[in-house]
Amino acid sequence: MNTRHPTYPTHPAHSAHPARPAHPDEAADDGWSLVVPLKPLALAKSRLAVAAGTRLRPRLALAFAEDTVGAVLNCPRVRDVAVVTDDPAAASALASLGARIVPDTPAAGLNAALAHGVRAVRARRPYARVAALNADLPALRPAELTRVLDAARKFPRAFLADAAEIGTTFLSAGPGVELEPAFGGASRLRHLSSGAVEITLAGVDSVRRDVDTGEDLAAAGKLGLGPRTAARWLPAAG
Repeated sequence: MNTRHPTYPTHPAHSAHPARPAHPDEAADDGWSLVVPLKPLALAKSRLAVAAGTRLRPRLALAFAEDTVGAVLNCPRVRDVAVVTDDPAAASALASLGARIVPDTPAAGLNAALAHGVRAVRARRPYARVAALNADLPALRPAELTRVLDAARKFPRAFLADAAEIGTTFLSAGPGVELEPAFGGASRLRHLSSGAVEITLAGVDSVRRDVDTGEDLAAAGKLGLGPRTAARWLPAAG
């Protein structure tokens, strides 16, 4: 069983680009801006408490987010990452990796946080190519994310279903296109109904493998956990 994959270096430069407007024609070569939402750690991943316990659960939620953001920032198609969160510990840890932290001022749930994050990105780059990505992808591989982003470029809006083919882990919008997030529960059907095109690539399991339960975490372990998740989970799992 493969439970680890290589440690990715941090890239502070991803958050240091000067703010400037972009023309739609320029945006095609300007890279993606990803928006990653994260609940306060005390509330995150409540269903994981059965497998991990109440003390380890918030630490794992942060590790998932760190491994997700670390992999995203090592994807060559990604220009920057905006993490929408009000959790100070998470904000500090993810900013140190190179993410831009956007306070969750709407405080009105997941989709409001994503829409707010997109507005923050496009306040700096009005024609940015944007994508929402779950924060709980601890096995995420930059190469697989690259393939998903390349496929998404072909459509005004596109999404990737989760491993269960019920929810969504990724939703994108091209320059000048609204994201229209409808995450939560059976979001795959909602995104299809909204006109987003479903990405049906094979071999991108790490982008689809979100983690809510102990069974999900075991499945992610078979793909290879990121370094922070492995460091916190494997000793506890024995």
